[in-house]
Amino acid sequence: MTGNKTKPTDANVSAFLDAIEDDRRREDCQALMTMMGRMTGKPAVMWGGSIVGFDTYHYKYESGREGDWAVTGFSPRKGDISVYLTAASADQADLLARLGRHKMGKACLYIRRLSDIDPAVLEQLIAASVAEVKRRYG
Repeated sequence: MTGNKTKPTDANVSAFLDAIEDDRRREDCQALMTMMGRMTGKPAVMWGGSIVGFDTYHYKYESGREGDWAVTGFSPRKGDISVYLTAASADQADLLARLGRHKMGKACLYIRRLSDIDPAVLEQLIAASVAEVKRRYG
């Protein structure tokens, strides 16, 4: 089986974020980078050309598919900022109800801007996600 196509690179994270044209989006992404770095204790690393990731873990599914991925991270997409989370926390539904304006996919939280949400709740979601990844994968 093949692994994940998106892998860590040596690209400069600060240069990537500095290239974001929208001032508010750039500031939000820089704040996310600071928050996630503080929460994981790990430096930001570019994954592929557009994902800022923190820490890594190795996964292996029953299907045989395996690879490495960031424990948490984000990507400043065109419409929303994608925040990568493991959606498994017992209190996640309550936290999402208190977060503010967002959309949630299977493992991706979409926010337009940080001012639309409660940053303390976002921190709780990220902390629960990081803990769940560590519990599952060591």
